[in-house]
Order: sequence, then C-alpha cells, then structure tokens
Amino acid sequence: MLTNLIMRFLFFLALLATLAPACVPTVPQIKRPPENVVWEPAPPSEAPFLRQKKVQVPAEARALSHFAKGQVFLNQGEFAQGLEEYESAVQADPSNAFLRYRLATLYLRKGDAPKALIQAEEAVRLDPKAIENHLLLASLYSSTGEDSKGIQEYEEVLRLDPNTQEALLYLGALYLKSANHEKATQGLQQLLALNPNSFLGHYYLGRVRAKSRLYLAAEESYRRALELNPKSEAVLLDLALVYELQGKTDEAIETYQKIAESSPKNVWVAKRLRELRQGESKPDEALDQFQQLERVEADPRETRTKIGLIFYEKGDFGRAAAEFNLVLASDPANHRVIYYLGSTYSEMKMDARALEEFARIPETSEYYADARIQMAYIYDRREETPKAVEAVRQALEKRKDQKELLGLLASLHRKAKEYPDAIEILQRLAAMDPKNDQIQFQLGVVYDESKNKENAVEHMKKAIELNPKNAAALNYLGYTWAEMGIHLDESESLILRALQIEPNDGYYIDSLGWVYYQKGDYPRAVEQLERAAVLANDDPTIAEHLGDAYEKAGRLDQALERYRDALKKTKDEAQIKRIREKIQVLERKI
Repeated sequence: MLTNLIMRFLFFLALLATLAPACVPTVPQIKRPPENVVWEPAPPSEAPFLRQKKVQVPAEARALSHFAKGQVFLNQGEFAQGLEEYESAVQADPSNAFLRYRLATLYLRKGDAPKALIQAEEAVRLDPKAIENHLLLASLYSSTGEDSKGIQEYEEVLRLDPNTQEALLYLGALYLKSANHEKATQGLQQLLALNPNSFLGHYYLGRVRAKSRLYLAAEESYRRALELNPKSEAVLLDLALVYELQGKTDEAIETYQKIAESSPKNVWVAKRLRELRQGESKPDEALDQFQQLERVEADPRETRTKIGLIFYEKGDFGRAAAEFNLVLASDPANHRVIYYLGSTYSEMKMDARALEEFARIPETSEYYADARIQMAYIYDRREETPKAVEAVRQALEKRKDQKELLGLLASLHRKAKEYPDAIEILQRLAAMDPKNDQIQFQLGVVYDESKNKENAVEHMKKAIELNPKNAAALNYLGYTWAEMGIHLDESESLILRALQIEPNDGYYIDSLGWVYYQKGDYPRAVEQLERAAVLANDDPTIAEHLGDAYEKAGRLDQALERYRDALKKTKDEAQIKRIREKIQVLERKI
C-alpha cells in the first residue's frame, strides 16, 4: 500500500511538472518515508491530499504536499494562494534548494526583490552546482545595481558551463557599462559563435564597437541585427547616429525615415530629419544623443527591458514577465516597464495581475491612457462592461476626442445594449469625420438593433453613398429590406453588388437566398442557402433560413433536421422559442 501511494504521488508531481516552466531545475527527490508510517486517504470532508495518521509526517512529505498544492493554485491563476503554499513548503523543508529557487521566482513575480534575493542566495548556498540558481542570483544582483556581484555569479555560471548564452549576453552588457570593451567584445563574440542569430548579441556588439569608435564594424553589427529584426527602433536609431557621426547624411536620413514611419510621434527623430533635409548637419548634437543612449543602454535594466520585449514578441510571456520584474525590482516606478508587465500578464490571461499592474500607473504618466485602454479590453473580456466603459472614459480624459477611443466606447455601449449612449457617441464621430462610411454603417447597425429601422436604412444609404463598394453596407441594407419584405428587386441588386466584391461570403449568400425566399422562388432560395450553410456552418440563422426554404419546397425531413441543427447552435431566447414552434408544427405534419 505504501509503495502504491508513493507512486501515485510521484505521478501527480510529474504531471504538475509538465505544466511548470521548462527552465526550472529538477523536481526535488522524494525520500521514502519510514516503514512504520501509516497513511490513509483523507475523508471526503477534507482537502483531497494525503494526511498522516498517528505518526508525524516527515518534513519532506509536508514540503512536497505544499509544493503540489502551490502548483495547482498557480496553474489555476491563484497566485496569492500558490505563493503561500510555497512559503509553507520552504518552512517545512528549508534545506531544499529547488523550493528556495521556486519561491525566489514567485517573490520576483510579486515584485518583492529583497525577499527574492534572500531565497536566491540560499538556493545557491544549498546547491552551488545548479546553473539556474546562479543565473537568478546574478539577475537580482545586476538589476539592483550590485554589478560586481552580478559579474561574479555570471562568471561562475560560465565556469560551470562555458556555453551558457544568457550569461555571455549579460556579462557583455555589464562589461559595456563598466567600459571594459575588451571583455565585452570577447563575451559577445563567444555568444555569436554559439548562436549566430542572436539579435541582442549583434546589437550589443554594435554598441561596443560604436563606443570604441569602430564605426564601420558597428554598422556591420547593426545591419546583422536588423536582418533578424528589421523594425527594431533601438537598432535603427543607433545606426542613424553612427551614420551621422561619419558624415553619411543620405544613409542617416533613410534610416531616420524608417523610424518615423513606425513611430510618427518621435519628436527627436522628426527634428533630425527636418534638419538633415535642410542641410543642417549637426554632428555635435548627434554625438551628444549617442552618448545619452550609451548611458541608458549600458544600464542592465534597459538590457533586460529589451530582452523582455523580445520574449514578448516571440510569445514567451513567462520569460518576458521575469525580465520585466527584474527591472522593476530596482526601478519600481518605471511606468513603461509596468505597462509592459501588465500587457504580458494580460497575454497570459492573468487578468487580476494585469489589472493590478495597470492600476499602478498614475494619471500623470504618459502611459496612463494606454494602461486604461488595456484595462478596458480586459474588463470587456471578463464581461465587466461598466468597468470597461469607465476605463475608456478615463483614457478619454487624457486623449480628448480621440476617434479610436470614442469608437471603442461606442462599441462597449452597444454591447451593453445602451443604444442611446452608443448613438450619441457615433453621431459625434460622424460630425468629426463626415465622409467616413464606416461610422455611418455602425450608426445604421445600432439603430437597427434599437428597433429603429427607418434610421437604420437612412444611415446604410449614407454609407453606400460615401463608399459604393462598402460590401457590408450593401448587404445589410439589402437584407434589411428582404426581412421587411419590401423593395425585393432593389434588395437583390444590392446583395449581388456585395457579392461581386466578396463572392464567397456565406452571410451575403444567405441574404441572397432570403431574397429569393421572400420572392417565393424556393428552388433558388434552397440553392443559395445550401451554399451559405457550407460557408458559414456554425451560424444558426442560416440553418433556420435553410430549414424554412426546405419546408416551403416540401422537403420536410430535411427542414426538421435543419431546425434541430439551428436549435443546438443558437443562444438567442427569441430564436429558440421560434424554432421550437416550427419543429412542433413539422413533427405534427410528418
């Protein structure tokens, strides 16, 4: 019995380990309990974990129990409970280096660097051969400004494994900060020998070379970095400045222009472009800007921020969050990184943590409005529409009359069926942009949903007048008339125009089939509606339409089958009631 219970526990831990991050050390060894220990399952009223009867539970077993519970909580997004269980695990077995390491990472995620540092130091003391322990401790040292200790830990990692790319990269950044260009170059070149496609390796080697005034070599490194990430603003800016320092004005203009296309609000870049195009080359200003960048980029916190962003772009959100938390450990008021961390948690569906981070950004910050917008999207995802509306309104206080925000606010009011509010905002947008056919289309949709067909038709007509190729408006107006049973020839013409633009849209084909149905041409209705059902298989309205057409065409069995299909797919109460009535009528006929 004892062996079976241990094997079940091992299997449970192995299953949890598959859910944990891949970069953590091996799960701690389970020591066999004394043979005189008696185990029995907990009664149903208690938590579903093993408990000991009569004999005291060994420390290792208690620690593993807390570890298992902690993993369950973390996998369910319950961070606070997971952290508490890990703290209990360490308290139960304080000599376990793995548990210390894991607790340190959780403190780091929480933003508590001092506690993370204590646990990381203990993990290294208990298991000095584990590379992960040294990497975490080095990260904490360097992010809190203890560069010499960070260098020692990274060098110890390389002693244990000379091919550890993370250590080579961060050592390069630390040596760059301390102006030890020779060691920085040596480490970065070793990194690139191991991984020729290391974007950050090429980027930081370019910085070392530029700082050493090896401008041609720096160009080469920056261009290689851009091959790997063509839109990197950091690399483009460095490269443009290097061009300026060499008097290569045309190349500098071309590079600045690339930055301006992706970041049109970059005032400094716009200024440099204007001056260079007017023949006002100012190498002294370029040198001053480059020196400013050197001071910023030599800071390991900026290095980690960039690495975090790269992990974010790759979809490795766990690593991205770790990097951003390391930055915030020494710079807790860095609103830019707080915003990045909130965005990362949002991608991880850790909504509570994301909202907590975004809420930390004060109203005075340039990231306040963006943070509130992200909060709105999270609240909307959680079906908390009033909170989403409030978040957008807060953002609008900073960005008054911004069209995108007004559009988002209108869509939220529409989702909440607050049609007067949605209409008022859309009318404001229409006044601001009277030639925008999409705004007219949205107005038509909202009027239609608020049961105001007359105004819905009016705005759909305006949308088509502004843009005769607005396929959605053409279809919407055609279908509206078909539903009303009026202007069927004109309705057919409008929908055919929409299908010329988007010939394989199942919803437009459904509209055409419904026109034929309303005209009493049931064979053609069936033909079009069958096509629509194939193209938009999950739509219950199309299934119901096809059932109606089958019923009129005398194909009662097929009609009944389609009604039942539609009933399975729909969640609309009115449609459910209507289809059930149709099924009852058909069942009496068959």
